[in-house]
Amino acid sequence: MCRSIKTLRAPYVESATPTDVHAAALQYVRKISGFRAPAAHNAEAFDAAVEAVARATQDLLDGLVVRGRA
Repeated sequence: MCRSIKTLRAPYVESATPTDVHAAALQYVRKISGFRAPAAHNAEAFDAAVEAVARATQDLLDGLVVRGRA
């Protein structure tokens, strides 16, 4: 779906940075909304969605257990 979103979990990356997580969330919301940059009247909803997706992404990454890693 979003080819430019990279896998952010170990062992593909050692540690995903907040910048990595935000970039992935932004790409996802852009794809879903169809907007690269929303008009002013949609900016608040767009930005809130990016932040919500970034939080959910970080929660997911924090909760994953990769076998063979401590």
